[in-house]
Amino acid sequence: MSYIGRFAPSPTGPLHFGSLLAALASFLDARANQGQWLLRIEDLDPPREQPGVKEEFPEILEAFGLYWDDELSLQSERLDLYQNVLDQLQQQHHAYPCSCSRKQIMERCENMVYDRHCLYHPPAADQNCAIRIKAEDSLISFRDIIQGPHAYNLKQSGDFVAYRRDGLFAYQLAVVVDDYLQGITHVVRGSDLLDETARQIHLQQLLGYPTPAYAHIPVATNSEGQKLSKQTYAPALDTTEPVKLLYQALQFLDQQPPAGLLHASRDELLQWAIAHWNLRQIRNTPGKPLSEG
Repeated sequence: MSYIGRFAPSPTGPLHFGSLLAALASFLDARANQGQWLLRIEDLDPPREQPGVKEEFPEILEAFGLYWDDELSLQSERLDLYQNVLDQLQQQHHAYPCSCSRKQIMERCENMVYDRHCLYHPPAADQNCAIRIKAEDSLISFRDIIQGPHAYNLKQSGDFVAYRRDGLFAYQLAVVVDDYLQGITHVVRGSDLLDETARQIHLQQLLGYPTPAYAHIPVATNSEGQKLSKQTYAPALDTTEPVKLLYQALQFLDQQPPAGLLHASRDELLQWAIAHWNLRQIRNTPGKPLSEG
């Protein structure tokens, strides 16, 4: 089976060091396996997008020598496809409309686990509704290449949203459809998405899609233990020093780059990284401080 990986950032803020870790790890794993590496921008949430950010993503990746295969893809161009899949799930009775507000769920449901009120009391056709996926009472198990074996009973977290009441498709549905359409065989991403994997596998099973291999790298955290993100004011990547940042990223990913690479060119550093890449060498911790890189 040929290897196809991907990097799929959201344009809710500029790329930062945590983004570089995910991009580099997925890029190196694809190249080390003589595979393809795709770039997909997950622009499904216009109210949260920062203007101009997604236009900058390609040139930033190129500054770090991370060149993708095939055409850049945008989720915003696939809304009809997501709708078709959503219709299919409803026709097969795997999904149903839900008009409940967050406040109603908080008042009625223990631990915010949805009680299927709208499954048993269907809302009127003209109501503003989300679409929920039924989370059946069965165990979903998978072995993450880095984080090891995991098992989840989705019933414990309840039926989840695939289409939001504000008219936007949810991440869970879009990422599953995209990975299938693009033939993704391996997903290398941050461990902050580890708990979402079971829901994605559930959707894959409902739709008859193959399940990719998953590898969740540790996320970088700041001095207060918070994941680097737009919300925690992670600084944007400085493209003027790609070698320094790539070297730091390799250290963080436990690849043990020799100190001499700090004086190499960007492309020489990446050639070494591809030749010596070892995904299984990454420690199976969900996160670690940036200072430990």
